[in-house]
Amino acid sequence: MINVFVLQNGRLNQVPIDTREDLEKVEPVWVDLTDPTDAERAWVRTIYGVILPGEDEVKDIEASARYYEAENGDLHLRTDFLLEEEDGPSRIVTVAFILARKILFSVHTDDLPVFRLVRMRARSRPGSIADYMDVLLDLYATDAEYSADALEGIYQQLEEVSGRVLQKEFTDQDAAAALNAIAHEEDLNGRIRRNMMDTRRAVSFLMRGRLLNSDQFEEARQILRDIESLDGHTSFLFDKINFLMDATVGFININQNKIIKIFSVASVAFLPPTLIASIYGMNFKWLPELEWPLGYPFALVLMLASAIAPFLYFRHRGWLK
Repeated sequence: MINVFVLQNGRLNQVPIDTREDLEKVEPVWVDLTDPTDAERAWVRTIYGVILPGEDEVKDIEASARYYEAENGDLHLRTDFLLEEEDGPSRIVTVAFILARKILFSVHTDDLPVFRLVRMRARSRPGSIADYMDVLLDLYATDAEYSADALEGIYQQLEEVSGRVLQKEFTDQDAAAALNAIAHEEDLNGRIRRNMMDTRRAVSFLMRGRLLNSDQFEEARQILRDIESLDGHTSFLFDKINFLMDATVGFININQNKIIKIFSVASVAFLPPTLIASIYGMNFKWLPELEWPLGYPFALVLMLASAIAPFLYFRHRGWLK
């Protein structure tokens, strides 16, 4: 899918593109391609002279492949964006940016919420965008806001997990659910941290390359300050996640110790009856109770009393709680 946007009075207006002729008629400021077809790649290459990178090239993590200037002067950037999905785990989607002929080209495999939000805002805020570089910076700024919203979601989820972990009765089923939730939030927090690190690298590259005017440079500095503030939040969340993980594992160990304690008490309580039964099971000819009519009931009562006595003693000492 190819989305083409033109700049009109500081607003991004999308132009429907169905054929190559439609693309030739417009003067776009942003050409956004989501999982483009071979035909759409050919249109961009023929009309603008821009060769779009393949999926393998986009995922290259080396700095020399992520930020560089081509021989023809085109600027290439690879930036990670966070994608949260309701029916699955969060993931990172790498977007290839190409700045050529005062047009921003972006290539990615998934429709990202950051891109949708930028398009919606640009239509409702006249004068917020002046050129293709403003579009790129707006994407980075919105990405920082999206990550901040995701961090707030982690705060909320961890508060719910904390309430379950610290409740009076905490079963093994509760512990399993808590561990699953904690692991999910830890994974999301790590992806946000990685996403912010990559965005910082991209913005710093633009600032070092002196590609921004004074207003854009100041906006880039503000984006870096926002990212720096998010780093503190991710560190705090990692600490909270570790605490909840340790607390959950601790409660699991306590529950296991309770079970082991029950077996230990039972084994100790049945030792005296076993001793009595062993004594009366000896094959000696003369035992005092052999000729006694009440000898058998006496042995049973004695074994029962010897089993009950330890339980009463353990209960009195509070070891059964």
